[in-house]
Amino acid sequence: MRYYFNNLLLLIGFLCVQPITVLKGQTNSSAFISGDFADPSIIKVKNRYYAVGTSSEWAPHFPIYTSGNLQDWKQVGYVFDKAPEWTSGSFWAPEYYFHNNTYYIYYTARRKADNVSCIGVATSKYPDRGFKDHGVIVSFGKEAIDGFVYNDNGQLYITFKAYGLDKRPIEILGSKLSADGLKLEGEVFSLLKDNNRMGMEGQSILHKDGFYYLFYSSGDCCGRGCSYNVRVARSKTFKGPYEEYSQNPVLQTNEAWKCPGHGTFVKRDDGRYMYIYHAYNKESNVFTGRQGMLAELVWGNNDSWPSFGSQQTGNNSTGNISASFQGQQIAPYWQWDFRNATPVIHQEKGKLYLSGAVKEGNNAGVVLTVRPVSNHFDLTTTVTNSNTALKGLAFYGDANAAIGLGAVNDKVEFWMVKDNIRTVLATQDIKAGIPVQLKFTMKPDQTCEVFYRQEGSDWRQMAPEVKQDVSFLPQWDRSPRMGLHFKGDASLEAAFSSFELVNR
Repeated sequence: MRYYFNNLLLLIGFLCVQPITVLKGQTNSSAFISGDFADPSIIKVKNRYYAVGTSSEWAPHFPIYTSGNLQDWKQVGYVFDKAPEWTSGSFWAPEYYFHNNTYYIYYTARRKADNVSCIGVATSKYPDRGFKDHGVIVSFGKEAIDGFVYNDNGQLYITFKAYGLDKRPIEILGSKLSADGLKLEGEVFSLLKDNNRMGMEGQSILHKDGFYYLFYSSGDCCGRGCSYNVRVARSKTFKGPYEEYSQNPVLQTNEAWKCPGHGTFVKRDDGRYMYIYHAYNKESNVFTGRQGMLAELVWGNNDSWPSFGSQQTGNNSTGNISASFQGQQIAPYWQWDFRNATPVIHQEKGKLYLSGAVKEGNNAGVVLTVRPVSNHFDLTTTVTNSNTALKGLAFYGDANAAIGLGAVNDKVEFWMVKDNIRTVLATQDIKAGIPVQLKFTMKPDQTCEVFYRQEGSDWRQMAPEVKQDVSFLPQWDRSPRMGLHFKGDASLEAAFSSFELVNR
């Protein structure tokens, strides 16, 4: 059975949580959804919770997770198996909303016609599948991102970030929505203005004891130089004016996690408000991306301002993977850079076969990737066939930033693509027609080592004298990913009999 990944319908995965304590930022804790899961949104449906997050340039788009207790989460699918026709990339900030027995997801993407970020909307009768895209709902100037919907006494409003690319203060704007939630009505108005030029986005609104509380993220969201934090303002009316809290920020970097922000709230059955947001782990940083976090919002007495308190404990898996490719169903963890490659994969009789087409100018090839949850891991595979295509392992940031190890004919090749220039770092002769095992080791000092062996021999390191730097791999808004690699004519394919990821 062959699977063309641009038509993939469903993937399933499992991730859990560990203890979380939050006070002015998250302290001694682990992510509840490890690895890249930025800009998360959450909704409660009867006795279950659903969370959706940014996918950036990875397909399928917008992963959906579910949990019955906010502790044990599993992936149940994606909003889109294929990019909506109007989009070109940058799939950010999906936002759940439930209205008229329909589930809505308002999301950000770049418009294919002009590369401007707009807000689209998709609907379904189910929270985890079957979403139908309705196209652009908010197009405003050079950029409209981070949609958030609020029902104020029966009137739907959508709020969003504007002017982020203009030489003027950013504003959180709002507009009435139609009764069906699919189009704007009336004039756009301003809720909050970034007069201090600190950054303002990722807003979420709650109403409590006569006040509208507008939580938002300030600073730079992404990358090594990020400065994100969460702030709050409040007003007696939805449209404002909003008063900034004098003790801002209410959630910020601490000793374990940095740059927390862009979240939404859910109310538990016991009345407690939980905030789902993202943050970078200080140790693994951009190599594991913005990870899904949970914090509890604590309300004070009378009209005092809210703060973030502690969260319950849970469990978290190691993120290790061991695949022997039994059966025909493709495993849930594979994703790919949809802008630069279209993988073709089939699995049968204990082997996974990989081929596909690449976009012109893609010097890296086709890579089926998994999300890293650590900056220290061993990745291994066995290549069982021999041909003129390069077949093996890769650590992939983008088509112009990747590194890997593969077999081609009677050689193994250690290669790198940096600034879109492909370099062969080392080669070694092997026996043609005999399976070869490959190993890629990522180390905490942002260097890598590569190894190979045949016929049960000891591992042999390639270029042991080279301390190969991989710090160039992470992209601004997403971590690099590792996985299986193919580079060659689309009529050829790579055959793998194993794949193992061990996090250290």
